[in-house]
Amino acid sequence: MNAILTELQRIFGEHGAEIGTAMAETGYMVGASILFAVLLGLPLGMLIFLTRAGGMMEHRGLWRAADLYVTVVRSFPFLLFVVFMIPLTRLVFGTSFGTFAATFPLGFVAVAIYARLTEQIMLELPSGLLQAAASMGATVPQTVLRFLLVDGRSGLVYALTSATISFVSYSTVLGVVGGGGIGDFAMRYGYQRYDFPLMYAAILLIIVCVVLLQAIGNRVSRALDRR
Repeated sequence: MNAILTELQRIFGEHGAEIGTAMAETGYMVGASILFAVLLGLPLGMLIFLTRAGGMMEHRGLWRAADLYVTVVRSFPFLLFVVFMIPLTRLVFGTSFGTFAATFPLGFVAVAIYARLTEQIMLELPSGLLQAAASMGATVPQTVLRFLLVDGRSGLVYALTSATISFVSYSTVLGVVGGGGIGDFAMRYGYQRYDFPLMYAAILLIIVCVVLLQAIGNRVSRALDRR
C-alpha cells in the first residue's frame, strides 16, 4: 500500500500539470459532445420517430435521409471516421489538429448515437400516449413537448448517460489528430515511455470519471421517473 501511495505521489508530483490539462481537454471534448447530442441528436431522433411509417408526421423522404445519416455514421469505426473527416475538419476550422478541431468529428458521432437512442426511447413509450394526445387536440409540437418528452424524460437522461460514457471512450482516440485528453496522455507519457504505473493511474482516472457519470445519470433518471 505504501509503495502504491509513493508511486502516486511521484506521478502527480511530476505530471500534475499535464494531468490537469489532459482532464480539461477530455472535459471539453465530452462536454461539447453532450451539447451536440442534446441540441441536434435529440431533435433528429424525434424526427425519425415522427416521420416513420405510421408516425404523426409520416414522410418517407425525411425519414430515409435522417435514418441513413444515423446508420452510416454509427457504422463507421470511430478512428476511421476521424481520419475520413480530416478534409472537412480542415475546411471548416483551417486545421484538423488540436482539441477544438478534433471535437468536430466526435460531434457528428454524438448526434447519431443519441438520435438512435432517442428513437428507441420513444418507441418504448405506451402506444396509447399518442392517442391520448390526439384526443385532446394536441398539435405535433404540443405532443412532443407535453407528452413524449415528459413521459420519456427518465429514459432520455439514462440514454444520455450511456452515450456520454461512450463519448469518454471515443475521446481517448482523438490523440491521433492532436485532440489530447487523458487517454492520449496515458499513451504518450505512460505506454510510449514505458511508465506503466502512470498509464494505470490515468486509466484509473478515466474509470473514476465513468463511475461518477453513471451514478449521477442514474440518480437524475430515477428522480425524473414518474412510474
